[in-house]
Amino acid sequence: MARVIVFGSLNMDLTIEADRMPVGGETLTGRGFFTNPGGKGANQAVAAAKLGADTCMVGAVGEDAFGDELISGLKGAGAGTEAVARVADAPTGIAMIIRTQGENRIILDPGANHTLRLPAVSAELDRLSAPGDLFVTQLECDHGTTFAALAAAHDRGLYTVFNPAPAVPVPDEVWPAVDLLCLNETETEIITGVLPQDDATISQAAAWFADKGVDPVIVTLGSRGSVLLRSGSVTPIGACPVEAVDTTAAGDTYIGALSAQLAAQVGAGAEPAGLRVEEAARYASAASALATTKLGAQQSVPTASEVQAFLALRA
Repeated sequence: MARVIVFGSLNMDLTIEADRMPVGGETLTGRGFFTNPGGKGANQAVAAAKLGADTCMVGAVGEDAFGDELISGLKGAGAGTEAVARVADAPTGIAMIIRTQGENRIILDPGANHTLRLPAVSAELDRLSAPGDLFVTQLECDHGTTFAALAAAHDRGLYTVFNPAPAVPVPDEVWPAVDLLCLNETETEIITGVLPQDDATISQAAAWFADKGVDPVIVTLGSRGSVLLRSGSVTPIGACPVEAVDTTAAGDTYIGALSAQLAAQVGAGAEPAGLRVEEAARYASAASALATTKLGAQQSVPTASEVQAFLALRA
């Protein structure tokens, strides 16, 4: 199996539930407060590891108790942490999460996540990776470093999976280093100017990505499933209906599961052009759905056996 190398954020999630969002100057009584290891990068690494991939995390935390807990969580899931730096001049990243009516509103303090620069990431790529491995990244770390790291990984022969979240406009020179783009409908709108709500707008978004040379692209559509945009065609991928409790790690579980499945294909001898992305996306949809049935981020990520059992029930 190819290795999955995730460069991204590690945050401690501080989460509480309320019936609604408070208005300015108002204090509400909440419930169900808990802390949970999170961060898009760490969540995706945990998901890939729990779903069977040889996974290494590249990132940074502070020299504090939250940093200790985040590293412990990665290790517990089976992800390698030797490339997680401990920095003395910044705290571990924090995510403040308010849960209201099954949805999340999140405020981030990136902390140590913004301290890594390209030389450190490149050194870890040289140490940990080989051509054919997967490189997975998001946008909770320094943007310039992330864009440069995509190019560095691509130049080393890694298959790059880019999840541009939280979304920002992406410079045109970044796209040639992206082998697979995976983003949700809101992120699609921010990047392309098109909100993919129906066949017409999905086709408009597909044309935008095609013009930039990005292929394939997966756009997740929440309860409507997702679509695979590849070689000019649009392939719908149905959702897996469940009773959602908390959507915190759903998208990250999707990315981790997708990466684990693609890594397994590479390990079985598949070349990048022959990767069965649609098959991997259907598996990722099931894993993501299961993640919404539990509270929290990393603790909600299902195991490979749980996903297989869920898929067997739907067969």
